Amino acid sequence: MGDKLILIVEDEEDILELLEYTLQKEGYETVGFLSANDRLKKIFDEEKIDLIIMDRNLPGLDGTTFINDIKEQGYNIPVIYLTAKDRDEDILEGFESHADDYITKPFNIKELLARINAVIKRSTKEVDILRVRDITYKALNKKFYIDEDAIDLTHLEHDLLLEFMKNKDILMTREHLLEAVWEDSYDKKLKTVNVAIKRLKAKIDPDNKKEYIKSVRGEGYLFC
Repeated sequence: MGDKLILIVEDEEDILELLEYTLQKEGYETVGFLSANDRLKKIFDEEKIDLIIMDRNLPGLDGTTFINDIKEQGYNIPVIYLTAKDRDEDILEGFESHADDYITKPFNIKELLARINAVIKRSTKEVDILRVRDITYKALNKKFYIDEDAIDLTHLEHDLLLEFMKNKDILMTREHLLEAVWEDSYDKKLKTVNVAIKRLKAKIDPDNKKEYIKSVRGEGYLFC
């Protein structure tokens, strides 16, 4: 897996050593901690972490508290909880606390590796920074900027603009946008796309001078 770096926070030293040994054999780089100490809190500014494997039963702390804190700070890193907390309400709480997967102890090491590989594969599909002309998208905080100014978008407008930027200079029909952006929404009407694009245009190009989004009559839209 090349240069993928996995952060492991596990207070049982033998489990931590097993995880580090196994993951390094698989080609991952690892950094391990036995507790959520001050050094751990600084690691995100020093290293590019690709995945966090987090125990919940840490000394004096539930791992979900730590994860919730870093997510609030804008770190968009996938998380797998690896924990003895196996009640239904524990698992639900884990997924409500940003879990991409939740694995209970005792665990099968091959299954753990498969789940780690799956989460890494999903997460690497996301771009870190995407730029088209003077618009920048930063995946770390899921925000768009024109030059240095953040654009205030709704969740729908965010998904719509991201779809446009990922498909620069590609003609996209309204039907494609409905499937890609609205997904399972009940409000899947072609005119919904027109209204949403009009609102998006007003936010990213209020003076209508830059023409980021061009309408192709009878066909769809181009972002260029």
